[in-house]
Amino acid sequence: MTDDSGAWVSLFSGGKDSSWALYRALQEGLDVRRLVTVHPEGDSYMYHVPATSLATLAAESVGVDLVEVEPDDFEAAEATDSGAQGDAELEPLEAALRDLDGEFPDGLAGVTAGAVESEYQTSRIEAMADRLGADVFAPLWQEDPRELAEAMLDAGFEIRIIRAAAYGLDESWLGRTLDAEALAELEELNEEYGVHILGEGGEFETLVTDGPHMERPIELDYETEWDGNRGQIVIEDARLG
Repeated sequence: MTDDSGAWVSLFSGGKDSSWALYRALQEGLDVRRLVTVHPEGDSYMYHVPATSLATLAAESVGVDLVEVEPDDFEAAEATDSGAQGDAELEPLEAALRDLDGEFPDGLAGVTAGAVESEYQTSRIEAMADRLGADVFAPLWQEDPRELAEAMLDAGFEIRIIRAAAYGLDESWLGRTLDAEALAELEELNEEYGVHILGEGGEFETLVTDGPHMERPIELDYETEWDGNRGQIVIEDARLG
């Protein structure tokens, strides 16, 4: 059960999963007062990394104020204890949420989270929420990946692939819109190579450039960067249409 009264905060990267959690929260009538984006300097165990700078444009389009958390480099590449690493990475986010809890007249009611299958991330977010006395709204948790993807498309989400790193995904996927044709290809790649249809294994990362919760679309100018096995888009300009 979630408390539908009081102030909610959406943990937000601009990617499809956090955007869907935000959209569903707004549909449910939750009072989302802030989006919170963590901008990791380097790799991260807990957070979506690419293109988080575009969360500012997304927040403007959604019409909800954004709080940006800019921690030091988590040095995730050097981590030897994944559990301790995840706990450490959560600290700056928890500090920001504590500040918001004190800022809202009625306190922090809950946070939205876009976790689908990661027990690693979800357990830490739930423990953090418990410490804050807040609920967690996680509408993607353990849902069928294909049904989730189709629900996003049916709702009118425009999803762009901004990073790819999996056998079977080549440079042509960079910047591609995740539509019905792309989903069908991802299902084939799942059967052949085990590629997760929603990229839950880090096979690809996304950016939502339009949706029913956004007043204006995000328009991008970009180049692609590909090393033969993995790559990403390099954004040269981004604006609201």
